[in-house]
Amino acid sequence: MMADLPLDQVRTLLAVVDEGTFDAAAAALHVTPSAVSQRVKALEQRTGRVLLLRTKPVRPTESGEVLVRFARQMARLERDAFAELGLSGAGEPTRVSVAVNADSLATWFLGALRRVPEELRLCFELHREDEDHTAALLREGRVMAAVTSSPDPVPGCSVRALGHMRYLPVAHPDFAGRYLDGKPLRDALPEAPVVVFDRRDDFQDGFVRRLTRGRAEASARRHYVPTSVGFVEAVAAGMGWGLVPEVQAEPLLRAGRLVDFAPGRAVDAPLYWQQWKLDSPALAEVAGAVTATAAEALR
Repeated sequence: MMADLPLDQVRTLLAVVDEGTFDAAAAALHVTPSAVSQRVKALEQRTGRVLLLRTKPVRPTESGEVLVRFARQMARLERDAFAELGLSGAGEPTRVSVAVNADSLATWFLGALRRVPEELRLCFELHREDEDHTAALLREGRVMAAVTSSPDPVPGCSVRALGHMRYLPVAHPDFAGRYLDGKPLRDALPEAPVVVFDRRDDFQDGFVRRLTRGRAEASARRHYVPTSVGFVEAVAAGMGWGLVPEVQAEPLLRAGRLVDFAPGRAVDAPLYWQQWKLDSPALAEVAGAVTATAAEALR
């Protein structure tokens, strides 16, 4: 059981994962590399599991990820307790790590963080990741909370629905006239150049699969633009078509820089907030701000 685990061994495991090597962890903990190795081995013997892959950098196994997440949660509770007792030393601010998808980060999420009371003295560490993959950072214990597309809670986490982000299929008017007019969209779209976020982005391919009933995907003529603002600008510049968040597309549609080439085929992507199940004032304030802002910004 977690209560029976020596905390010095658990903290040592976390240090090895964070620092990447046993030697670096020893320097951070001000002990010898031999002591670090002995603590990790003792923890592995106690749990009966291999906890670390001895690669460079060191990586936790699936069992190791469970203990790393536990170690981070314990550190969070320890800092909250010290803060409530007024024993926070030099007044070090509370750090909150959150995984968030690029489109949320570029549109509504920062507005949520601005609603968090300043007197809490929080520092945010944001990890930009696709909403289909943010839950993995929670599972690995690298973040405390995440905006994710999954309604299934990561072990040790709670989940609540935030709403839907609407995406519009858009292109520059000249691009639409050249590639998409004159034949059925199901035939034209798989051949037209497309803008995608990165090589894990399946959003545009999924749109074409639905349109063609699985017979085709987006064109191999694709441009990878891994920023939300850059993605929109690439579509507006006529490099290819793309699915753009409604809030970013609307002003460009009004200005005539974009056209919705498939009216009535908007895509609503569900978003959820997942966070550690901790009685943490900092996390509670952030969660409240995020859900309130999402209620205003999302469908």
